[in-house]
Amino acid sequence: MNCVRQILHSPFHPHPTLPPRRLCRNPFMVRQAHHERIMSALKFSYLAVRPEPVEGRTGDYGTVSRVGGRGWGGLIGRPSKGSTPLHDNLSHALLSIVVVMLATAIIVAPSHASSAPLLIFAGAASKPPTEEVARAFGQRAGIQVRVTFGGSGFVLSQMRLARMGDVYFPGSSDFMEKAKREKLVFPETEKIIAYLIPAINVQRGNPRNIRSLRDLTQPNLRLAIADPEGVCVGTYAVEVVEKSLRPEERERFRKNLATTVESCEKTANIISLKMVDAVIGWRVFQHWDPERIETILLKPEEVPRIGYIPAAVSTFTRERLLADEFIRCLTQTEAREIFRKHGYLMSVEEARAYTLPGTPVGGEYVLPGSWKRRGK
Repeated sequence: MNCVRQILHSPFHPHPTLPPRRLCRNPFMVRQAHHERIMSALKFSYLAVRPEPVEGRTGDYGTVSRVGGRGWGGLIGRPSKGSTPLHDNLSHALLSIVVVMLATAIIVAPSHASSAPLLIFAGAASKPPTEEVARAFGQRAGIQVRVTFGGSGFVLSQMRLARMGDVYFPGSSDFMEKAKREKLVFPETEKIIAYLIPAINVQRGNPRNIRSLRDLTQPNLRLAIADPEGVCVGTYAVEVVEKSLRPEERERFRKNLATTVESCEKTANIISLKMVDAVIGWRVFQHWDPERIETILLKPEEVPRIGYIPAAVSTFTRERLLADEFIRCLTQTEAREIFRKHGYLMSVEEARAYTLPGTPVGGEYVLPGSWKRRGK
Protein backbone atom coordinates (compact mmCIF):
# COMPACT_ATOMS: atom_id res chain seq x y z
CA MET A 1 0.00 0.00 0.00
CA ASN A 2 1.23 3.51 -0.72
CA CYS A 3 0.63 4.42 2.89
CA VAL A 4 3.28 2.02 4.19
CA ARG A 5 6.31 3.87 5.53
CA GLN A 6 9.67 2.15 5.29
CA ILE A 7 11.50 2.39 8.61
CA LEU A 8 15.14 1.47 8.15
CA HIS A 9 17.91 0.50 10.56
CA SER A 10 21.46 0.73 9.31
CA PRO A 11 24.97 0.45 10.74
CA PHE A 12 25.49 3.89 9.18
CA HIS A 13 22.65 5.53 11.15
CA PRO A 14 24.29 8.70 12.59
CA HIS A 15 23.01 7.89 16.07
CA PRO A 16 22.38 4.13 16.42
CA THR A 17 20.88 4.61 19.88
CA LEU A 18 18.13 6.89 18.56
CA PRO A 19 14.89 5.64 16.96
CA PRO A 20 15.23 4.56 13.30
CA ARG A 21 14.70 7.19 10.65
CA ARG A 22 11.38 7.32 8.83
CA LEU A 23 12.49 8.00 5.31
CA CYS A 24 9.44 8.24 3.11
CA ARG A 25 6.34 6.50 1.92
CA ASN A 26 7.18 6.31 -1.74
CA PRO A 27 8.85 2.92 -2.51
CA PHE A 28 10.99 4.58 -5.22
CA MET A 29 12.26 7.15 -2.74
CA VAL A 30 13.05 4.37 -0.26
CA ARG A 31 15.15 2.55 -2.85
CA GLN A 32 16.88 5.80 -3.83
CA ALA A 33 17.73 6.62 -0.21
CA HIS A 34 19.04 3.08 0.34
CA HIS A 35 21.17 3.38 -2.81
CA GLU A 36 22.62 6.70 -1.61
CA ARG A 37 23.61 5.10 1.69
CA ILE A 38 25.36 2.25 -0.14
CA MET A 39 27.24 4.69 -2.39
CA SER A 40 28.25 6.75 0.64
CA ALA A 41 29.67 3.65 2.31
CA LEU A 42 31.55 2.67 -0.85
CA LYS A 43 33.02 6.16 -1.14
CA PHE A 44 34.11 6.00 2.50
CA SER A 45 35.79 2.63 1.95
CA TYR A 46 37.44 3.77 -1.26
CA LEU A 47 38.99 6.78 0.46
CA ALA A 48 40.35 4.41 3.09
CA VAL A 49 42.25 2.29 0.54
CA ARG A 50 42.95 4.67 -2.34
CA PRO A 51 46.70 4.67 -3.10
CA GLU A 52 48.41 8.03 -3.55
CA PRO A 53 52.09 8.89 -4.07
CA VAL A 54 54.27 9.54 -1.05
CA GLU A 55 56.40 12.60 -1.49
CA GLY A 56 60.02 11.80 -2.15
CA ARG A 57 59.61 8.05 -2.74
CA THR A 58 59.10 7.07 -6.33
CA GLY A 59 57.12 3.87 -6.62
CA ASP A 60 56.14 3.77 -2.94
CA TYR A 61 52.53 4.26 -1.94
CA GLY A 62 50.73 5.59 1.10
CA THR A 63 47.07 6.36 1.88
CA VAL A 64 45.02 9.04 3.53
CA SER A 65 42.58 7.27 5.86
CA ARG A 66 39.65 8.91 7.62
CA VAL A 67 40.10 6.52 10.51
CA GLY A 68 43.85 5.84 10.69
CA GLY A 69 45.70 8.91 9.52
CA ARG A 70 48.52 8.60 6.97
CA GLY A 71 49.47 4.96 6.50
CA TRP A 72 48.50 1.84 4.58
CA GLY A 73 44.72 2.09 4.76
CA GLY A 74 44.98 3.07 8.43
CA LEU A 75 45.83 -0.58 9.13
CA ILE A 76 49.62 -0.72 8.87
CA GLY A 77 52.36 1.84 8.42
CA ARG A 78 53.91 3.03 5.19
CA PRO A 79 55.20 0.11 3.09
CA SER A 80 58.78 -0.84 3.54
CA LYS A 81 61.40 -0.04 0.95
CA GLY A 82 61.24 -3.63 -0.13
CA SER A 83 57.58 -3.55 -1.13
CA THR A 84 56.86 -4.42 -4.72
CA PRO A 85 54.06 -3.61 -7.20
CA LEU A 86 52.85 -7.23 -6.79
CA HIS A 87 52.62 -6.78 -3.03
CA ASP A 88 50.77 -3.51 -3.54
CA ASN A 89 48.34 -5.09 -5.99
CA LEU A 90 47.60 -8.01 -3.64
CA SER A 91 46.92 -5.61 -0.80
CA HIS A 92 44.61 -3.54 -2.98
CA ALA A 93 42.80 -6.69 -4.08
CA LEU A 94 42.26 -7.84 -0.50
CA LEU A 95 40.98 -4.42 0.52
CA SER A 96 38.69 -4.38 -2.51
CA ILE A 97 37.17 -7.66 -1.32
CA VAL A 98 36.49 -6.02 2.05
CA VAL A 99 34.73 -3.15 0.25
CA VAL A 100 32.53 -5.59 -1.69
CA MET A 101 31.66 -7.51 1.47
CA LEU A 102 30.75 -4.25 3.20
CA ALA A 103 28.51 -3.17 0.36
CA THR A 104 26.83 -6.58 0.30
CA ALA A 105 26.15 -6.39 4.02
CA ILE A 106 24.45 -3.03 3.53
CA ILE A 107 22.33 -4.30 0.65
CA VAL A 108 21.02 -7.31 2.53
CA ALA A 109 20.46 -5.43 5.80
CA PRO A 110 16.88 -5.65 7.09
CA SER A 111 14.57 -2.99 5.64
CA HIS A 112 12.27 -2.73 8.65
CA ALA A 113 12.66 -1.22 12.06
CA SER A 114 12.17 -4.29 14.20
CA SER A 115 11.97 -8.05 13.97
CA ALA A 116 9.08 -7.98 16.44
CA PRO A 117 5.70 -8.60 14.81
CA LEU A 118 2.82 -6.13 14.85
CA LEU A 119 0.22 -7.60 17.23
CA ILE A 120 -3.47 -6.95 16.54
CA PHE A 121 -6.34 -8.09 18.76
CA ALA A 122 -9.43 -8.09 16.55
CA GLY A 123 -13.07 -8.97 16.84
CA ALA A 124 -14.00 -11.62 14.27
CA ALA A 125 -16.70 -9.33 12.83
CA SER A 126 -14.08 -8.02 10.38
CA LYS A 127 -12.11 -11.22 9.81
CA PRO A 128 -12.28 -11.70 6.00
CA PRO A 129 -11.15 -8.18 5.00
CA THR A 130 -8.82 -7.74 7.97
CA GLU A 131 -6.87 -10.86 7.01
CA GLU A 132 -6.42 -9.48 3.50
CA VAL A 133 -5.42 -5.99 4.62
CA ALA A 134 -3.01 -7.30 7.28
CA ARG A 135 -1.33 -9.60 4.77
CA ALA A 136 -0.83 -6.77 2.26
CA PHE A 137 0.41 -4.38 4.96
CA GLY A 138 2.93 -6.91 6.27
CA GLN A 139 4.30 -7.68 2.82
CA ARG A 140 4.73 -4.07 1.81
CA ALA A 141 6.12 -2.91 5.15
CA GLY A 142 8.44 -5.91 5.37
CA ILE A 143 7.15 -6.97 8.78
CA GLN A 144 5.17 -9.81 10.30
CA VAL A 145 1.58 -8.98 11.28
CA ARG A 146 -0.11 -11.30 13.77
CA VAL A 147 -3.88 -10.99 14.21
CA THR A 148 -5.71 -12.69 17.08
CA PHE A 149 -9.41 -13.02 16.17
CA GLY A 150 -12.25 -13.80 18.55
CA GLY A 151 -15.10 -12.23 20.44
CA SER A 152 -14.34 -8.54 20.93
CA GLY A 153 -14.63 -8.83 24.71
CA PHE A 154 -12.61 -12.03 24.84
CA VAL A 155 -9.66 -10.63 22.86
CA LEU A 156 -9.78 -7.47 24.97
CA SER A 157 -9.36 -9.64 28.05
CA GLN A 158 -6.46 -11.46 26.40
CA MET A 159 -4.76 -8.16 25.59
CA ARG A 160 -5.27 -6.92 29.15
CA LEU A 161 -4.00 -10.09 30.82
CA ALA A 162 -0.99 -10.45 28.50
CA ARG A 163 -0.24 -6.72 28.71
CA MET A 164 0.79 -6.75 25.11
CA GLY A 165 -0.63 -5.86 21.71
CA ASP A 166 -0.32 -2.91 19.34
CA VAL A 167 -3.83 -2.43 17.92
CA TYR A 168 -7.28 -3.17 19.34
CA PHE A 169 -9.82 -3.70 16.54
CA PRO A 170 -13.20 -4.80 18.00
CA GLY A 171 -16.39 -5.50 16.09
CA SER A 172 -18.42 -2.71 17.66
CA SER A 173 -18.24 0.50 19.65
CA ASP A 174 -19.48 -1.27 22.79
CA PHE A 175 -16.15 -2.93 23.54
CA MET A 176 -14.11 0.04 22.36
CA GLU A 177 -15.92 2.16 24.94
CA LYS A 178 -14.97 -0.40 27.55
CA ALA A 179 -11.34 -0.37 26.38
CA LYS A 180 -11.22 3.42 26.62
CA ARG A 181 -12.81 3.40 30.05
CA GLU A 182 -10.18 0.92 31.28
CA LYS A 183 -7.39 2.94 29.63
CA LEU A 184 -6.35 0.04 27.39
CA VAL A 185 -6.25 2.17 24.23
CA PHE A 186 -5.29 5.73 23.34
CA PRO A 187 -8.69 7.39 22.69
CA GLU A 188 -7.26 9.99 20.31
CA THR A 189 -6.12 7.22 17.93
CA GLU A 190 -9.61 5.72 17.41
CA LYS A 191 -10.86 5.55 13.81
CA ILE A 192 -14.10 4.15 12.38
CA ILE A 193 -13.34 1.63 9.66
CA ALA A 194 -16.73 0.22 8.54
CA TYR A 195 -20.41 -0.03 9.52
CA LEU A 196 -22.61 -3.02 10.39
CA ILE A 197 -26.35 -3.70 10.53
CA PRO A 198 -27.86 -6.53 12.67
CA ALA A 199 -30.07 -8.98 10.78
CA ILE A 200 -31.46 -12.53 10.80
CA ASN A 201 -29.32 -15.13 9.04
CA VAL A 202 -30.86 -18.40 7.83
CA GLN A 203 -29.79 -21.35 5.72
CA ARG A 204 -29.70 -20.64 1.99
CA GLY A 205 -33.17 -21.21 0.56
CA ASN A 206 -34.76 -20.43 3.96
CA PRO A 207 -36.21 -23.93 4.50
CA ARG A 208 -38.06 -22.88 7.70
CA ASN A 209 -39.66 -19.89 5.90
CA ILE A 210 -38.50 -17.34 8.46
CA ARG A 211 -39.55 -13.87 7.30
CA SER A 212 -39.46 -11.66 10.38
CA LEU A 213 -38.13 -11.28 13.90
CA ARG A 214 -41.38 -12.56 15.38
CA ASP A 215 -41.11 -15.74 13.33
CA LEU A 216 -38.20 -16.63 15.59
CA THR A 217 -40.68 -17.10 18.44
CA GLN A 218 -42.52 -19.92 16.68
CA PRO A 219 -42.23 -23.33 18.37
CA ASN A 220 -39.82 -26.05 17.29
CA LEU A 221 -37.11 -23.76 15.95
CA ARG A 222 -33.42 -24.09 16.80
CA LEU A 223 -31.79 -20.68 17.21
CA ALA A 224 -28.35 -19.39 18.17
CA ILE A 225 -26.77 -16.10 19.08
CA ALA A 226 -23.24 -15.13 20.07
CA ASP A 227 -22.33 -14.82 23.73
CA PRO A 228 -23.68 -11.34 24.56
CA GLU A 229 -21.10 -10.76 27.29
CA GLY A 230 -18.07 -11.19 25.06
CA VAL A 231 -19.16 -10.89 21.42
CA CYS A 232 -20.37 -7.71 19.71
CA VAL A 233 -23.06 -9.36 17.58
CA GLY A 234 -24.41 -11.17 20.64
CA THR A 235 -24.80 -7.83 22.42
CA TYR A 236 -26.76 -6.49 19.44
CA ALA A 237 -28.90 -9.64 19.30
CA VAL A 238 -30.00 -9.18 22.90
CA GLU A 239 -30.70 -5.49 22.28
CA VAL A 240 -32.87 -6.35 19.27
CA VAL A 241 -34.84 -8.94 21.24
CA GLU A 242 -35.27 -6.77 24.34
CA LYS A 243 -36.39 -3.66 22.45
CA SER A 244 -38.55 -5.20 19.71
CA LEU A 245 -40.31 -8.19 21.29
CA ARG A 246 -42.95 -8.25 24.00
CA PRO A 247 -42.14 -10.10 27.24
CA GLU A 248 -44.02 -13.27 26.24
CA GLU A 249 -42.31 -13.23 22.83
CA ARG A 250 -38.92 -12.85 24.47
CA GLU A 251 -39.67 -15.88 26.61
CA ARG A 252 -40.56 -17.98 23.56
CA PHE A 253 -37.43 -16.75 21.77
CA ARG A 254 -35.24 -17.88 24.66
CA LYS A 255 -36.92 -21.29 24.72
CA ASN A 256 -35.86 -21.71 21.08
CA LEU A 257 -32.29 -20.65 21.85
CA ALA A 258 -30.28 -23.85 21.45
CA THR A 259 -26.80 -22.45 22.09
CA THR A 260 -24.54 -19.42 22.26
CA VAL A 261 -21.17 -19.22 20.51
CA GLU A 262 -17.90 -17.41 21.20
CA SER A 263 -17.38 -15.17 18.16
CA CYS A 264 -18.93 -13.62 15.07
CA GLU A 265 -17.13 -16.20 12.96
CA LYS A 266 -18.72 -19.06 14.88
CA THR A 267 -22.12 -17.36 14.62
CA ALA A 268 -21.83 -17.44 10.84
CA ASN A 269 -20.37 -20.95 10.81
CA ILE A 270 -23.17 -22.48 12.86
CA ILE A 271 -25.72 -21.47 10.23
CA SER A 272 -23.38 -22.46 7.36
CA LEU A 273 -23.10 -25.94 8.85
CA LYS A 274 -26.91 -26.15 9.27
CA MET A 275 -26.60 -26.78 12.98
CA VAL A 276 -29.44 -24.32 13.69
CA ASP A 277 -32.35 -22.84 11.73
CA ALA A 278 -31.45 -19.18 12.25
CA VAL A 279 -29.19 -16.75 14.09
CA ILE A 280 -29.36 -13.06 14.85
CA GLY A 281 -26.12 -11.94 13.26
CA TRP A 282 -24.82 -9.27 10.92
CA ARG A 283 -26.23 -8.45 7.51
CA VAL A 284 -22.71 -9.00 6.10
CA PHE A 285 -22.66 -12.73 7.00
CA GLN A 286 -24.38 -13.51 3.71
CA HIS A 287 -21.35 -12.10 1.90
CA TRP A 288 -19.02 -14.31 3.92
CA ASP A 289 -20.69 -17.50 2.66
CA PRO A 290 -23.25 -16.67 -0.08
CA GLU A 291 -23.74 -20.31 -1.04
CA ARG A 292 -24.97 -21.33 2.42
CA ILE A 293 -26.18 -18.18 4.22
CA GLU A 294 -29.17 -15.98 3.41
CA THR A 295 -29.96 -12.73 5.22
CA ILE A 296 -33.44 -11.68 6.32
CA LEU A 297 -33.40 -7.95 7.05
CA LEU A 298 -34.99 -6.57 10.18
CA LYS A 299 -37.61 -3.86 9.86
CA PRO A 300 -36.01 -0.39 10.09
CA GLU A 301 -37.65 0.25 13.45
CA GLU A 302 -36.24 -3.03 14.79
CA VAL A 303 -32.62 -1.97 14.24
CA PRO A 304 -31.71 -0.38 17.60
CA ARG A 305 -28.36 1.10 16.55
CA ILE A 306 -26.06 1.32 13.56
CA GLY A 307 -22.95 -0.62 14.51
CA TYR A 308 -19.45 0.29 13.47
CA ILE A 309 -16.02 -1.32 13.56
CA PRO A 310 -13.42 0.92 15.25
CA ALA A 311 -9.66 0.58 15.66
CA ALA A 312 -7.28 2.21 18.14
CA VAL A 313 -3.68 1.91 19.32
CA SER A 314 -3.22 -0.20 22.44
CA THR A 315 -1.55 1.38 25.46
CA PHE A 316 0.65 -1.73 25.60
CA THR A 317 2.14 -1.13 22.15
CA ARG A 318 5.85 -1.49 21.56
CA GLU A 319 5.53 -0.52 17.90
CA ARG A 320 3.68 2.80 18.10
CA LEU A 321 4.75 4.07 14.68
CA LEU A 322 3.68 0.88 12.93
CA ALA A 323 0.43 0.71 14.92
CA ASP A 324 -0.44 4.27 13.89
CA GLU A 325 0.47 3.44 10.31
CA PHE A 326 -1.68 0.29 10.23
CA ILE A 327 -4.74 2.18 11.44
CA ARG A 328 -4.08 4.95 8.93
CA CYS A 329 -3.89 2.34 6.19
CA LEU A 330 -7.25 0.92 7.25
CA THR A 331 -8.81 4.29 6.43
CA GLN A 332 -7.23 4.58 2.98
CA THR A 333 -8.94 3.84 -0.33
CA GLU A 334 -7.30 0.48 -0.97
CA ALA A 335 -8.31 -0.98 2.39
CA ARG A 336 -11.80 0.53 2.14
CA GLU A 337 -12.28 -1.17 -1.22
CA ILE A 338 -11.27 -4.50 0.31
CA PHE A 339 -13.91 -4.07 3.02
CA ARG A 340 -16.49 -3.04 0.42
CA LYS A 341 -15.64 -6.10 -1.68
CA HIS A 342 -16.54 -8.27 1.31
CA GLY A 343 -19.95 -6.60 1.68
CA TYR A 344 -19.28 -4.07 4.44
CA LEU A 345 -20.96 -0.67 4.56
CA MET A 346 -18.44 2.14 4.35
CA SER A 347 -20.48 5.18 5.40
CA VAL A 348 -23.30 6.13 7.73
CA GLU A 349 -25.39 7.08 4.70
CA GLU A 350 -25.14 3.55 3.32
CA ALA A 351 -26.11 2.11 6.70
CA ARG A 352 -29.14 4.38 7.04
CA ALA A 353 -30.74 2.64 4.07
CA TYR A 354 -31.60 -0.14 6.56
CA THR A 355 -32.75 2.00 9.53
CA LEU A 356 -34.96 4.86 10.55
CA PRO A 357 -33.51 8.36 9.94
CA GLY A 358 -32.92 8.95 13.63
CA THR A 359 -31.40 5.58 14.53
CA PRO A 360 -28.33 6.21 16.72
CA VAL A 361 -24.82 5.31 15.59
CA GLY A 362 -22.48 3.37 17.87
CA GLY A 363 -22.65 3.85 21.60
CA GLU A 364 -22.73 1.18 24.29
CA TYR A 365 -25.57 -1.12 25.31
CA VAL A 366 -25.89 -2.15 28.95
CA LEU A 367 -26.66 -5.85 29.00
CA PRO A 368 -29.65 -6.77 31.22
CA GLY A 369 -28.75 -8.96 34.18
CA SER A 370 -31.04 -11.74 32.96
CA TRP A 371 -28.71 -12.26 29.96
CA LYS A 372 -25.55 -12.47 32.03
CA ARG A 373 -24.16 -15.86 32.98
CA ARG A 374 -24.48 -15.23 36.68
CA GLY A 375 -28.12 -14.24 36.11
CA LYS A 376 -29.10 -17.47 34.39
